[in-house]
Amino acid sequence: MSHRIEDYASIGNMQTAALVAHDGSVDWLCMPRFDSPAVLAGVLGTEEHGVWRLGPAHPKDTPPPAANRRGYDGTSLILISEWDTEHGAVRVTDFMPPSGGGPQVMRIVEGLRGRVVMRSTLRVRFGYGRFMPRVHQVGDRTQLAFGTDAVWLDTTIPLPSVDDTAEFTVLEGQKIALTLSWQATSLVAAPRPDPYTALKDTAAFWHTWAQQCTYDGPYREAVVRSLTALKALTHAPTGGIVAAPTTSLPEDLGGVRNWDYRYTWLRDAALTISALVAYDYLEEAHTWRTWLVRVIGDDVEDLQIMYGLAGKRDLAEQELWWLPGYEKSSPVRTGNAAAGQLQLDVYGEVLDALHQARRAGLEPDARATRLQLLLVAHLEQLWAKPDEGIWEVRGPRRHFVHSKVMAWVAFDRAIQLIESGEADGPLEHWRELRDTIHREVCEKGYDPVRNTFTQSYGSKELDASLLLIPQVGFLAADDERVVGTIEAIQRELSTPDGFILRYPTDGEDEGVDGLPDDEGAFLLCAFWMVEDLAMIGRTDEAHALFDKLLALRSPLGLLAEEWDPRSKRQVGNFPQAFSHAGLALAARRLMPQVTLSLPGQRSTEPSLTAVPAIP
Repeated sequence: MSHRIEDYASIGNMQTAALVAHDGSVDWLCMPRFDSPAVLAGVLGTEEHGVWRLGPAHPKDTPPPAANRRGYDGTSLILISEWDTEHGAVRVTDFMPPSGGGPQVMRIVEGLRGRVVMRSTLRVRFGYGRFMPRVHQVGDRTQLAFGTDAVWLDTTIPLPSVDDTAEFTVLEGQKIALTLSWQATSLVAAPRPDPYTALKDTAAFWHTWAQQCTYDGPYREAVVRSLTALKALTHAPTGGIVAAPTTSLPEDLGGVRNWDYRYTWLRDAALTISALVAYDYLEEAHTWRTWLVRVIGDDVEDLQIMYGLAGKRDLAEQELWWLPGYEKSSPVRTGNAAAGQLQLDVYGEVLDALHQARRAGLEPDARATRLQLLLVAHLEQLWAKPDEGIWEVRGPRRHFVHSKVMAWVAFDRAIQLIESGEADGPLEHWRELRDTIHREVCEKGYDPVRNTFTQSYGSKELDASLLLIPQVGFLAADDERVVGTIEAIQRELSTPDGFILRYPTDGEDEGVDGLPDDEGAFLLCAFWMVEDLAMIGRTDEAHALFDKLLALRSPLGLLAEEWDPRSKRQVGNFPQAFSHAGLALAARRLMPQVTLSLPGQRSTEPSLTAVPAIP
């Protein structure tokens, strides 16, 4: 496939998501869940690996035309695409109703002017593009099945088809709907869908949800779109949150940095919750907290850094040899071997997200309180060990400074939980441990000659995760060591465009992450830089960088994981929770009327009640 990553729209229903290209082609769709095998996998290969293209008919020797106009319906995830042709104009409305039943992709064709010949090409390929379906006609419905999975194609008028393609004419004022629904083959066929009622209900759902956003600042459109993208990454049936709805969209075009992000990382989910809570979305925090308690329980000694949506632990990494990869970026992977890594920072991120939710008004939960205390008690045995760190390096373990800082955060938030009266624990002992970690980081993780914290103990390298030091309250923003670290990262990890790399990569040689080749600028890191610049009073610089980041968004306001400064393109899985959470939190940091407050002894963060509600 030849579409750029940013040329895709994402539609979803809090169970799964689809990517829709600007020519009306659905090139990625997993059913029934985000982490299920794809039934349309063309984005990772060719049309023969699964697509559903719907748009004006075109000569076979020409590419399908891109829509002349395209956008979301207001604050919803309803995609509207319009084409102008020689004989008329047509609109296609794509959406996935959040009904709670089996997932459906609905596409409504509407004639706007004249008459337009439309073409629908549906090539369902089960097992990530590997298996052809069995096709059955059941009355005027079509079932495409393989093994235990089936999808049903329903249309509101009969559409004559040849193989996988149907052509039909739509007249001005006429509407024709096509629906693709998932259903297990062991179940009787689902009732025929009503796409027109579903459209009204879907619009009402998303617009009502967006109206709850408490942000009323200059970046409202970008903030609401990012929060909507984050909501779409939550899995309503279980409460899990995926890092992205895709796998193997490359961090380096043509390279091997291709990973499966369709799982619940504790870190990514915690950041997502922190962003949602910052705008008073507490229901999602409650649901995720329930998921966390259920999945981890008391088994903190076997804590993983990520799980399947329903809590699955075995996420063995595999390579899908039959898929050539996005722009020949191979291998294509499912599963993720990082699930077995030791990453000490997740303890701090989980406790901080729950801390933020509690401060925002989330009611106490005894099971969640017990879990937090168990996690911190277990961290006592781990915090002094080397680990793989926030970036999940596949090289040797190190004493990463960010990991130690987040261990400090875990003890700090547990201490505040006990001080609030909601929990009992070894208060003085944990205070001593918190101080011990703080001293060690400042002694072993700081380079006084260069006036900067470093990536790991004894290292001279930098790491963008050090930008979190003032944000989590480890040191005050005006501490000279913090300012020195910010300026060092600007000098050594900035791209020519002014964006931020995670850490140095060594091109053809394997660097700290154990992988060859380079990667793009990590967008979350640039949003961290925005926050830090604002915190140290360089607000003009912070706003300028934020505006540059907003300009990188797709025409529909979406962000992948990284920005490739060489090709000037978005790269990595898409849309990315990290990027959108970073945008939402940075926008809030830039609010001039937000009063900064201290949630603990040293932390500095936005007040959670200072933003006026939407009328």
